[in-house]
Amino acid sequence: MTKKIVFLLLVAVSLNAQDFGFGFGDDGSFGGNSLSVSIGGEVSAEVNVFFDDFSDGADNFRLGDLFSGKLNFSAETAYAKGVINLKLEPSEQPVSIDEAYVGAFFGPFEIEAGLRKLTWGKADSFGPLDVINPLDYSELTGLGDMMNLKIARPLIRASYRLDSFSKIEGVFVPWFEGLRFDTEGRWIPAQLQQLDLLQALGVPVFRPDTSTIDYAQGGVRFTTTLGPADLGFQYYYGRLTRPAVTMELSPPSPVPAAAHFAYNPYHHIGIDWAQVLFGFNIRAEAAANITSDLKGDDGSVYNPSLLWSLGFDRDILWGINLNLQCNETIRLMHSKIDSNSFLDIEADTDVTSTQVTAVLSKKFLRDEFEARAVVLWEIEEKDFFIMPTICWTRDTVSIELGAGIFGGNDEGQFGSYRDNSFVKISMTYCF
Repeated sequence: MTKKIVFLLLVAVSLNAQDFGFGFGDDGSFGGNSLSVSIGGEVSAEVNVFFDDFSDGADNFRLGDLFSGKLNFSAETAYAKGVINLKLEPSEQPVSIDEAYVGAFFGPFEIEAGLRKLTWGKADSFGPLDVINPLDYSELTGLGDMMNLKIARPLIRASYRLDSFSKIEGVFVPWFEGLRFDTEGRWIPAQLQQLDLLQALGVPVFRPDTSTIDYAQGGVRFTTTLGPADLGFQYYYGRLTRPAVTMELSPPSPVPAAAHFAYNPYHHIGIDWAQVLFGFNIRAEAAANITSDLKGDDGSVYNPSLLWSLGFDRDILWGINLNLQCNETIRLMHSKIDSNSFLDIEADTDVTSTQVTAVLSKKFLRDEFEARAVVLWEIEEKDFFIMPTICWTRDTVSIELGAGIFGGNDEGQFGSYRDNSFVKISMTYCF
């Protein structure tokens, strides 16, 4: 396997990511149909050092895997295309598929099938309308890269372009996967640690088989332009990616008899809007997630909720660009939740969940240097994540020095990882 990877890397580097024609004619044509093939990717060496490693002594000091890479292959004609994007890592599975799909074009109609990462909505990150792909939280040193967090899903996507500004698309996902978390090590969430404790006490934990057609999902989205505004409308039927974990009691024992994972089905209705106003690139989204708990008193099902997002980006002063976004989820029928019962999955939680994302960036020296800071702040949880970086890029080589700082309330999503703050340095060659 290693020899095959090296061979592919050598071929990709030699091609230098240039498009070329395959065929019998000098113009790269075959049977009257021009074929364009491209190969590209990147090779990276990265060192992540966690702050707590310094206090644990040299015996526990680790530099990580150092190497990672990507290989991207695509071929396209006027009527079809195929894409394979691979991830390369020195692990038990050194080559994994990031995306792989095939598509066909029939005039204004297009159909694709395979492993895909799609983006619905106008928000730059963590938008309420981006419902197709779950996120991978099993390793959080790349928390600022939204597309890298997405998990590609097997799906069929069809779209029809009504005119130059309007398009309707439909998506069918034949089975389901929820959010992905670390199950051991430094990135395991506190809730999973509690389940591990229950399992150590002999409590069985049951997880559903979500790879069946019973977990199929699908939706439709329409986008258009009206004057200076871009609009989108969508409907999606799927499963909430965050599991609902319920306990089965066995009185009089205080220890639960079993724990059950479930992924609640829901109907999603959303609308988005984007427009340039007074020099601000504004994006807004609003959605309703309607679960089966319409009365709000079923402790095993998440309540229906309203979601919204509002953000903009703009150069503010001294060439500094600010990208600011606020997301909020508002739970409906919050008063029906039994806040004193550990059997209600939403007990002892806030009626709202609000997160602010800010990205500040500034380029220097003919754009070769860039200073950048990503800030994620959870208002109700009173915790945060800050990732400052400095990057130097020349041609196809870049060197980056950065850090990731978790802080705030140690019961919050980010604050619980306060011992996992880190510093990293990487060098990347893109071809």
